[in-house]
Amino acid sequence: TEPPTLRKAGSRQEEGFGVQRTMAELGMAPHLRRSNSSVCKARRLQHLFGNSTKQENLSSWVPQNIKKKECVYFVESPKLSDAGKVVCECGHTRQQHLEEATRPHTLQGKDWDPKKHVQEMPTDAFGDIVFKGLGQKVGKYVRLSQDTPPSVIYHLMTQYWGLDVPNLLISVTGGAKDFNMKPRLKSVFRRGLVKVAQTTGAWIITGGSHAGVMKQVGEAVRDFTLSSCRDEGDIVTVGIATWGTVHNREGLIHPSGGFPAEYVVDEEGQGCLSCLDSNHSHFILVDDGTHGRYGVEIPLRTKLEKFVSEQTKERGGVAIKIPVVCVVLEGGPGTLHTIYNAITNGTPCVVVEGSGRVADVIAQVAGLPISEITISRVQEKLSLFFQETFETLSESRIVEWTKKIQDIVRRRQLLTIFREGKDGQQDVDVAILQALLKASRSHDYFGHENWDHQLKLAVAWNRVDIARSEIFSGERQWKPSELHPVMMAALISNKPEFVKLFLENGVRLKEFVTWDTLLSLYQHLDPSCLFHSKLQKVLAEEPERPAGGPTVPHVQMHHVAQVLRELLGDFTQPLYPRPRTGDRPRLLLPVPNMKLNMQGVSLRSLHKRSSGHVAFTMDPVRDLLIWAIVQSRRELAEIIWAQSQDCIAAALACSKMLKELSKEEEDTDSLEEMLALASEFEHRAVGVFTECHRKDEERAQKLLTRVSEAWGRTTCLQLALEAKDMKFVSHGGIQAFLTKVWWGQLCVDNGLWRVILCMLAFPLLCTSFVSFREKKLQAGRGLLRVRAFFSAPVVIFHLNILSYFAFLCLFAYVLMVDFQPAPSWCECLIYFWLFSLVCEELRQLFYDPDELGLTKVALLYFSDFWNKLDVGAILLFVAGLTCRLIPGLLYPGRIILSLDFIMFCLRLMHIFTVSKTLGPKIIIVKRMMKDVFFFLFLLAVWVVSFGVAKQAILIHNESRVDWIFRGVVYQSYLTIFGQMPAYIDGVNFSLDQCSPNGTDPYKPKCPESDTVRHEPAFPEWLTVTLLCLYLLFTNILLLNLLIAMFNYTFQQVQEHTDQIWKFQRHDLIEEYHGRPPAPPPFILLSHLHLFIKRVVLKVPAKRHKRLKSKLEKNEEAALLSWEVYLKENYLQNQRYQQKQRPEQQIQDIGEKVNTAVDLLEMEGRKRSSSLEQRLASLEAQVAQTSRALHWVMKALRDSGFGSEEALPTLAPQKASEGQDHELDGRQKAEDVGDSHHVNARHLLYPHSHVTRFPVPNEKVPWETEFLIYDPPFYTDDRKDKGLVDPVGNAPEALAGISYNAVDGPTDRRSFHGLYVVQDGLPLNPMGRTGLRGRGSLCRFGPNHTLQPVITRWRRNQDGAICRKGIKKMLEVLVVRPPRSESWALPGGSREPGEMLPRKLKQVLRREFWSSFQNLLIQGTEVYKGYVDDPRNTDNAWIETVAVSIHFPDQSDMDLKRLNSHLHTCEPGMSVQWQVVDKRIPLYANHKTVLQKVAARFGAFY
Repeated sequence: TEPPTLRKAGSRQEEGFGVQRTMAELGMAPHLRRSNSSVCKARRLQHLFGNSTKQENLSSWVPQNIKKKECVYFVESPKLSDAGKVVCECGHTRQQHLEEATRPHTLQGKDWDPKKHVQEMPTDAFGDIVFKGLGQKVGKYVRLSQDTPPSVIYHLMTQYWGLDVPNLLISVTGGAKDFNMKPRLKSVFRRGLVKVAQTTGAWIITGGSHAGVMKQVGEAVRDFTLSSCRDEGDIVTVGIATWGTVHNREGLIHPSGGFPAEYVVDEEGQGCLSCLDSNHSHFILVDDGTHGRYGVEIPLRTKLEKFVSEQTKERGGVAIKIPVVCVVLEGGPGTLHTIYNAITNGTPCVVVEGSGRVADVIAQVAGLPISEITISRVQEKLSLFFQETFETLSESRIVEWTKKIQDIVRRRQLLTIFREGKDGQQDVDVAILQALLKASRSHDYFGHENWDHQLKLAVAWNRVDIARSEIFSGERQWKPSELHPVMMAALISNKPEFVKLFLENGVRLKEFVTWDTLLSLYQHLDPSCLFHSKLQKVLAEEPERPAGGPTVPHVQMHHVAQVLRELLGDFTQPLYPRPRTGDRPRLLLPVPNMKLNMQGVSLRSLHKRSSGHVAFTMDPVRDLLIWAIVQSRRELAEIIWAQSQDCIAAALACSKMLKELSKEEEDTDSLEEMLALASEFEHRAVGVFTECHRKDEERAQKLLTRVSEAWGRTTCLQLALEAKDMKFVSHGGIQAFLTKVWWGQLCVDNGLWRVILCMLAFPLLCTSFVSFREKKLQAGRGLLRVRAFFSAPVVIFHLNILSYFAFLCLFAYVLMVDFQPAPSWCECLIYFWLFSLVCEELRQLFYDPDELGLTKVALLYFSDFWNKLDVGAILLFVAGLTCRLIPGLLYPGRIILSLDFIMFCLRLMHIFTVSKTLGPKIIIVKRMMKDVFFFLFLLAVWVVSFGVAKQAILIHNESRVDWIFRGVVYQSYLTIFGQMPAYIDGVNFSLDQCSPNGTDPYKPKCPESDTVRHEPAFPEWLTVTLLCLYLLFTNILLLNLLIAMFNYTFQQVQEHTDQIWKFQRHDLIEEYHGRPPAPPPFILLSHLHLFIKRVVLKVPAKRHKRLKSKLEKNEEAALLSWEVYLKENYLQNQRYQQKQRPEQQIQDIGEKVNTAVDLLEMEGRKRSSSLEQRLASLEAQVAQTSRALHWVMKALRDSGFGSEEALPTLAPQKASEGQDHELDGRQKAEDVGDSHHVNARHLLYPHSHVTRFPVPNEKVPWETEFLIYDPPFYTDDRKDKGLVDPVGNAPEALAGISYNAVDGPTDRRSFHGLYVVQDGLPLNPMGRTGLRGRGSLCRFGPNHTLQPVITRWRRNQDGAICRKGIKKMLEVLVVRPPRSESWALPGGSREPGEMLPRKLKQVLRREFWSSFQNLLIQGTEVYKGYVDDPRNTDNAWIETVAVSIHFPDQSDMDLKRLNSHLHTCEPGMSVQWQVVDKRIPLYANHKTVLQKVAARFGAFY
C-alpha cells in the first residue's frame, strides 16, 4: 500500500521546479552535485555520520512497503532448463523453491496458475550496487513485485534514493540485442541524448541490461561522465528490468539490504539471461515469480512513466506536469507495441532513422498519406528491414503491424523522425525537445494555455534556444503580464538567459516587481547562500509571537532591510520600512501608479513613510538587483544592472554588499566568486564614470556627491569609500574633484609657495598674488578673500602643520632645557596647547552629520589608526602630567612625557600622507611593519632556544632574573648584530669580568670553570658549534628571509601604492575640509563658537555641500537620464571590445563558416528536392500516359482492331524506392484517403480489456475481401438491463429485435438508410471495426443521441461583440464529467419517451426543462448522421442529431433564465461558457459539430 507519508509531488518545492528535502536526505544522493570546499566537507561529514541512519531507515521501510514474488507450488514443466534440469512451470528448479513449495499440497487443481501459486513476501534485494572490477561507482537497486503501486516506487526514488523530481522523462526503447549503428549516427545520438538529459534535469529510463539500446544509452552516459567536470553533476539513468532474466542476481540478495552489493558482469556465461549495465545509476528489478521470461517489466514501466507524467512540479508560482518523451532506436515487435501504446496515451515519440528494423520501417512511411500505407507497402518494407525474420511473419501479424503503423502515423503531431543530416536536423536533443513542443502545441487548451504550457516547458528545461526558435517566433504576440509567472520562475531557478529573453519581449520590471513579488523572491532565496542564513538570524531575533499566532515569522521586507543595512553600512537609511505597530503590513503597493521611467526620462519615485518617518523609495530594478547580488548570481545581476538608472551608485552598492558578505563567507570558492563579482561591478562603475567624466567633468562630479534616495540617501563617493573601491576612488576624475575640494575656493594652479607666503604675510591677499576660482572673489579685495583663503583645506592643513611643529619644538625644549619642579610658562603653554588638541579630538568624536548615534560614531572614530594614536598620546601625556605634579614622581613623570614625545612625533607620518612622494612610502612602511611583527615570532624561537641552551651550559643556577634575561634574550639578540660573548669559546676567559658566586650585581655570574687551574670547564666545542649554527640560521637564513619578505611586500604594494595613496588621501582631505580654520591653540575660539551653535542654539550638524548635495527633482532626473545614455555607450563599447578579441573573432569566424556550410548543404538539398519533384512529376505524367494508352488500346480492341495476342504489355508502376516522403502538401490527400471511421477501430476497446481485431484502412469496407477477419465478440453486462438489448449472440435472445424499423420505444432506423442484417446482427454501415457485439452501447444497430449546441456571442466589458480579425467570436456551453480531462457538449443518449438528453438534465434545473424543450424545437439542425465513436462495433454504432441554439442578444430573457438555472447535481461535474476555438478541448466529434455551427454564423473558429 502507499505509505502515509507520500504526498503529491506537486506540493513539494525544489531548486528550479520541484521538491525541497532535508539535508539528511540529500546526503544519501550519489548524483548530487558537489560544489566547493567547505560545502563538500560538510556534506562528506554528514554522509559519514548520517549514512548509517539512512541505511537503517531504508532497511526498515523497504520490507514493509515493497514485496517480491515467490512460487509456492512446484509443478513440473515438460520443458527442461538450459542445463538439462527439471524445472517448475515458473522456470525455477526444485532447489530454488522454498521448502514448503515442494511439499505435497492440497491446492485445488494441478495446473500451475500464477494468480494462485505465486505469493508476495517482503523483498530481499535492495540497497547499493557496485559492479565488481568496473570502478567504484555506487548505484541503487531494488527487487519488487510487478503489482507494486507506482506511487510507492516514486516515493522510494525521490525520498530514499534522493533523486530530484525530473523536469523531463526520457523513455528509451528499441532493440534488446546488440545492433550496428553508423558511427556518425551513434555519436550524434549519444551526444544529443546526454545533452538533453543534462540540460533539462531529466531521468532516462531504459531496460537496464547490457545489450542493445540499453547498452548504447549506458555508453553515452559513461562517455559523458569521463569527459565532464565534477560540477556538472551525474545523469540519472534508471534501468527497469525483469528480475527473473538478470544473470548473477544471487549476489544482489541481501534480506537486510546490500550496502553495497557486488554484482559481477559475465556476458560469456549469461546464456539466455542478460547482465545489468554498469553505466546505469538506478535499477528497478520487476519480479513476477518466474525465471527467464522477458517483458514482465513492461506494464509496470508503463504505469510508472504515466504516474511520473501526472506529477506536477511547482516553483515560483509556475506549475508544469512532467512531460514524457519516447526515443526509439531499432527494435522489433515489442518496440512497435511500445510505440503504439505511447502514441495512444499521447506520449510524443522520436524515431531515429538509420538505426534499423522497426525504426526504419516507421521512418520510411511516416511522410505518406494514410491511404498509401497499405499492407503490401508495409510488407515490402518489412522484407527490406527484417530480412532474417521476414519469412516467419504470418499474414495476421503483417496486418496487425500495418494497422499499428497506420495509427502511429495518423497522429503525426506526436511522431518525430530524426534524420541525421537532413531537414537541418543536427542534434537529437533539439529533435526531442521540438517533439515535445510539437505535441504540446497539438493538445487542446482553452485560450492561450497551450503557448503558456510550451513556455513553461522551455523554462523548466532551461533551453532558451528552443524558446527563441519555437515559441518567440512571431506566431504569437505575448502580453508582458502573460510572461510574469515564467519570469518569476526564471529568476528563482537562476536562468538568466530566459530573463534576458523576457525583457527583450516586453517584460517591464516596474510592472513585474511588486511588493508581493519581492516578498516571494526573498522567501525563495537559495538556502545555501550566506544572505539566507543572515536573514534567518534576523527572524530568530524577532520578539515572540502572541499565543495562537504563527510560530515561525515569515520574511518581511523590513527584515531584508535590516540585513541590507548591515551590508551597506549604517550611514545608509533602511531601504524598506518597518510596518507601524498595530497596522496590517501592506503587501501590495500601487506599483503601476509609480512613475519610474527606466530609460531615464523622468524620476518621480514613490515615497512612503514608516513609523520612524524614514523616507524610502521603491525602485524595481534596484530591488531585483539586490536580490540577485546577495545570492552572487553574476549573469542575472549583470542583466538587471544593464536596466538600472542610477547605475554608478548601483554598481558601487553591489561591490560594497559583496565585499561585506565575503568577510563572513567560509567557503573559499564562494568567497572568490564574490570578490570577483565585486571587482567586476567596480570596473563597471569606473567605466561608466569614465564615459561621464570624458563627456562633462562638472556633471560627472555632481554624480559623485548627489544624494541617492534609492540607495539609502547616500552618495556614490561615500559608497566607494565604504566599499574600499580603490580603483574607483583613484580615478583621475575623482582625484580632480578631491583636489578641487582640497584647494577650496582657490585656483588649483596656485603654487604652494604662494600659499605659504600668504599664510605668513596675509596682507598679500589684498593683491593678485593668489587667484580664486570665483570671479567675485578674484575681483574683490576685502574680507571675503581673507575668509575664502583661510577656509581652504590646503591652508588649514599647512597652518596646522606649522602649529604642530611649533608644539613639538616647544615640547622638546621643555623636556630637555626647561623642566623645573614648578611648571614654567613654557610648560603651561604646552598644557594649554594640548587642551586645544583634546577639544579638537572631542569635536571629531562627537561629529555626527549622518545621525548614526554616539556608539556607532565612536566605533567609527576608533576604527582609524591615527585616532587611536592621538588618544594614546593624550592619555600618556595625562599620566606623565599626573606624575610630574607629584613631587616624589617628578623624574618618572619626565620619563613618561619623553616617551609621549615619541608618539607625538609618529603622528607626523599622518601629515605626510598628503605628499605624493612620501605618502606611498608610508603605506609601504606600514605593510612592512606587519611583516616584521610576524617575523619576530620566527626569530624568537631561535633566540630563546639558543639563549636558554647557552645559559644552561655556561652558568650554573643563576638566580638573578635580570641577568637571566640578559643571558637568554639580550645577549642572544646582540649576537645577531656581531657582539659575540667574550667567554663562549674560553679564549678571552677572565675571572675579573665575572662574579664567581653571582653576588656582584654589576657582573654576570662566572661560567663553569676549574677553580684550581682557572680554566673554563664547559665544553667549548659544543658552545662554539651552537653559536655557528645559531648565526647560520639567524644571520643568513632569517635575516635574508626578512629582506625577501620586505622585497616581496615592496614589489606587491608598489604596484598599488598610487591607488592606495589616492584612496587614503580622501580621509585627510575630508578631515581638513570639515576642520575649523584656526590652528591650535587658537582653535579653541572655533570650538567655543561650535559649542554655542550646537548645544545652546541646537543647530544640527550638516555635511558640506561639496561632499553631499541634494539636487532638485528636475535636475536629478536630467542628470540620471544623461548617466543612462552614457551607460549605454559604455555597454556598447564593451560589446565592441569583446568582438575585437582574437578568441571572439575566431569563434565568430567559426560560426560564419558553419552557417555557410549549412546554407550550402540546404541549397544542395533544395536542388536535390527540386530534381526529385521534377522526376516525380515526370513519373506521374508517364503513368498518366500509360493509362491513356491502356484506354486507347482497350477501345481499339473492343472496336475489333487487333487481337488479344498482339496486345502489347506495359510495365506496371513501381513506387520509387528510397523516396523521402515529407509532411508537405501530400497530407491534404490524407483526409480523402482516410475517410473511414478511425476512432471505432482503436485496438483497445474503452473501459475494458478487450482488444479489437486489427483492421487496416483498405480492409474497412464490407465489400473488400478479408478472409482472416475474425473479430472477438463483446457485450458489456450493464446494470440497467431493462434499458439495453440482451447479452450474448444467441439467435433466440436476439430474435425479437426488429431492425430498420421502430422497435417499440426504440427507433432502430438509420439516418443512412437501410443497413444489412447478417446472422441476426446488423452490420455497421461504415464498415468493419474489429469487434462484434454491442460493446458498451445500449442497443444493437444505431444508438441515437442528441447534441444541443448552445452558443452566444462573446462580449467585452462594454457589451460589444469581441472579434478575432474580422470575424466575431462565439461562446459555447460545455460540461465536463467527473474524472475527465475533456469537455463535451451537453448532449448524449435519451431515455425512452424523453426529449432532453441525460447529460443536459444533469446541468439544468428541472423547472427549466420544458422551456429548453421549446428552445430545441426552435433550434436549427446542423448535422444528422453517423458518429465515429470509440464505442462503436460491427453491430452497434452511434448516430446523432446536432441542434444549434443561438442567443444573439445578451439581454435575451431565455439566455438569462438559462444562466440562472445552470447547476451541477453531481460532484466533480463542471459547466461553463467557453470561447469557440479550434484548440478548445472537446471530443473530436463534438469539435466537428462545433465547427459547422461556427461556419453557419460566419464566426471565428
